[in-house]
Amino acid sequence: MHIVIRKYEEKDLSAMIEIWNEIVEEGIAFPQEDLLNPESGAEFFASQTYTGVAEDTGTGKIYGLYILHPNNIGRCGHICNASYAVRSDSRGLHIGEKLVLDCMEQGRVHGFTVLQFNAVVATNIHARHLYERLGFTQLGTIPKGFRMKDGNYEDICPYYHAL
Repeated sequence: MHIVIRKYEEKDLSAMIEIWNEIVEEGIAFPQEDLLNPESGAEFFASQTYTGVAEDTGTGKIYGLYILHPNNIGRCGHICNASYAVRSDSRGLHIGEKLVLDCMEQGRVHGFTVLQFNAVVATNIHARHLYERLGFTQLGTIPKGFRMKDGNYEDICPYYHAL
């Protein structure tokens, strides 16, 4: 397996929507509750500053993706935000790390100077360990900031990294 991270193309949309919807359906990481369909997915991914995919160059299979966009506007417009999604059957292969590193580079390319994650669920320990290993700083904890799929509330941990 040889994974590269590249800008998404229209041919990737079906796989991207499947991966994104899998995370939304799990209900333990993304704030979104509505699933994407081919039309809403195409619009959603096209509206981002940058959308990258993790592709196996040998098979063409898409294993994950990320979206990058401004976190705010105006005087805070230099801060970007991102979300990452990896197929559940491909977790543990360091694809998430490749996505985050590429996202940081694309953030710089697009003129951002800070990458901030607003709502990393405290129980998402694999993501938190990755971010901390890559030098992200946790800004604190927001008690009960995320409503899980089962209706319980979990703490969220904002993180940032200077680009």
